[in-house]
Amino acid sequence: MATFATSDQLLVIIDPSARQADGESVRIAKDVLSAGAAAKVCLPDGPEEFARALGRRGSRRPVVIGDDRALVRAVTLLHRRRELAGCALSVVPVGDSALAESLGVPGGTVAAARAVLDGAERRLDLLVDDSDGVVLGTLGIPPARPVPAEPVPLGPDRPWYRSLARTLAPRPTRLSAVPSPRVTRLRVEVDGETVVDLDQPVEAVSVTPGRTGTASVEVRPLSVGAEATPLLASGHTVTVTGADFRYRADAAVSGPVRRRTWRVLAGAWALTLPRTSPPGTPD
Repeated sequence: MATFATSDQLLVIIDPSARQADGESVRIAKDVLSAGAAAKVCLPDGPEEFARALGRRGSRRPVVIGDDRALVRAVTLLHRRRELAGCALSVVPVGDSALAESLGVPGGTVAAARAVLDGAERRLDLLVDDSDGVVLGTLGIPPARPVPAEPVPLGPDRPWYRSLARTLAPRPTRLSAVPSPRVTRLRVEVDGETVVDLDQPVEAVSVTPGRTGTASVEVRPLSVGAEATPLLASGHTVTVTGADFRYRADAAVSGPVRRRTWRVLAGAWALTLPRTSPPGTPD
């Protein structure tokens, strides 16, 4: 019987959405992880059981098999329990994975599972708002409507072939989006300095946590005719004020709110990503 070090003890939490979306990819991920580590597998039926499994992880490294919503749920739970700093997360994407891939997680099931076993922890910045919500990727105001990705040719009409095609096919790193045509008037402040005020209608605002302890802010003023030059800023705190605005934080739309402040927590969480060679070093 194979034995594994304590660092190779995994708690594999398989989100219900992953089991419904692609059971074959889930099986492949589970097989790869179980072959390389001592993996305890949990099959929660809903958010409450998901939270309970994560809370009872003990010394095991948590691995989430699921989509972007499952990843955000895990980070949110750990943040609100004030356990995020001491817990490195791993994820094997099954389902919508634009966010996970933008953070550096491989899109393919086998590659992502191997990164869990052989990768390294990377500290990443986190946006946290004044309601204790988190943003891992990009915050968008107003919410954009994602354009569905083109379907993957499925070939022969066989269930196992269809599942394998979804597993092996490359996935886009980010879905394109169509901005909402509604005119929005917002006051955007970065570290107390006003970037745009309520008298200037804007088309969109985006906020992205970086890896240097600051957030990058882009404001696109509404223009008629020639495209207006985006207003760029960076800082530790971003406050947006307006009349009942909604926003997209990663995979979820929130609001309406009239005021919300986000602050950057530098290196607040760790994600297991593939190891990369230093610049100039041969692979």
